Amino acid sequence: MSDFDRWLLVPALIIPAALSAPAFAVQYMDVGQAQKVLFPSADKFDAKVVILTAEQKSAIEASSGVRVRLGEVKAWAVSQAGKPVGWFMLDEVYGKHEFITYSVAIGADGTVRGVEILDYRETHGSEVNNAKWRAQFVGKKAGDTLKLDEDIKNISGATLSCKHLTDGVKRLLATYTVALK
Repeated sequence: MSDFDRWLLVPALIIPAALSAPAFAVQYMDVGQAQKVLFPSADKFDAKVVILTAEQKSAIEASSGVRVRLGEVKAWAVSQAGKPVGWFMLDEVYGKHEFITYSVAIGADGTVRGVEILDYRETHGSEVNNAKWRAQFVGKKAGDTLKLDEDIKNISGATLSCKHLTDGVKRLLATYTVALK
């Protein structure tokens, strides 16, 4: 075998292995499905794209202690039989390397009704989609501690996903108070 043939052998072995590598991105649900899970009795979701002012961003950051990455909030005013019942908010946070798309339902009383993971793109840490872990957020409101290893339990092997989702929920609660309430 010539040296040239040996060099061709390496890509011939590596490329098929790379093409057959498993994909780790998982879509658990879409926006419509998450809305129905979080607000099962609602009959109207009125989309509101809120552009945050510099003052609102500063207030959200001061209140939550979490940086506002984007100046646009994707939210839906939720109602049932013409009566407001809360807000559905869609957001993304980094896991370790990739984004996690999630939603938060905030009731008319300003407390979290639920958190759903829509898309998880990381290779590890998908345990944050565990219903028991996500249930820790139910009843939380703006001003609550919402800190990993204090009132939100960590998941070994998913620490960054846990931390970033916890920070994201805290930021969205502050966003609700500053821009939606």
